[in-house]
Amino acid sequence: MILSAASQRTDRLALPLPKSLKGGAARKVVNAMVDKGLLREVKANRKLGDPVWRESDEGQGLSLLITEAGLTAIGIEAEPLKSKARKSDLKPATAERNIREGTKQALVIGMLRRPEGATIAEIAEATAWASHSIRGFFAGALKKKLGLAIDSEKDETRGRVYKASN
Repeated sequence: MILSAASQRTDRLALPLPKSLKGGAARKVVNAMVDKGLLREVKANRKLGDPVWRESDEGQGLSLLITEAGLTAIGIEAEPLKSKARKSDLKPATAERNIREGTKQALVIGMLRRPEGATIAEIAEATAWASHSIRGFFAGALKKKLGLAIDSEKDETRGRVYKASN
């Protein structure tokens, strides 16, 4: 329903969401669609009256835009956007965040960016975090919030080694 409604709008915004989809369920559905590349968060253009899905950490209103993959998923061939103002908003909404030096987040990112990477055990020793907390940190803070790609590979001597690839 969300993709179909967005495909019928000239600005391709996927808002408002269906009234039956609220709270945590709405977040789960939208986040899954964003993760699959069917929707993308863009800066809401308040001058055009864009509906706001959520606010970024910097207080910027964000809207949801159907992507070409989203259109393809529902069997619609992508056409150019009609609004010039909307074309300028197609840049991803997430900006490079500043990482404060001296924090555990900076420590872990530094460990993951080393050529040899880091294991869960090494990170746990450096941060005093439990292994499940580290895995959650990878998925939430690093992948979702910061957009870092975390790769892993099996090492004969160290076990599973994780590296940040960007």
